Amino acid sequence: MKLFTKSNYEQLLRNDKLRLQRQEQGLDEPDLMPVVKLCTPDAACTWLLSELDPDCPDIAFGLCDLGMGCPELGSVSVAELAAVRGRLGLPVERDQHFTATKTLCAYADEARAAGHIKA
Repeated sequence: MKLFTKSNYEQLLRNDKLRLQRQEQGLDEPDLMPVVKLCTPDAACTWLLSELDPDCPDIAFGLCDLGMGCPELGSVSVAELAAVRGRLGLPVERDQHFTATKTLCAYADEARAAGHIKA
């Protein structure tokens, strides 16, 4: 399974462009909705991604939860995600049924309080 659909990929790039435009205008960064949820079916790792760097499309930004009780906002390598395998050797999968219901910061606040992403 591909980590991103064409639509996901395009939206991730648009979100980063919006963030950069606001930054250039001296405005606050937008609190974007996650575009895609990735997870390991045989481990406790989850990623909610909202942006993809157009200059380096291997770098995504979002909420990262490696299953250690401390989810955090940050950047992640898409190539590294594609290489991750869980305990049973299963690769990272895209949650085909995920639809964001809140902004990335709202998910992050909730995840920090719970110790894991609740999406």
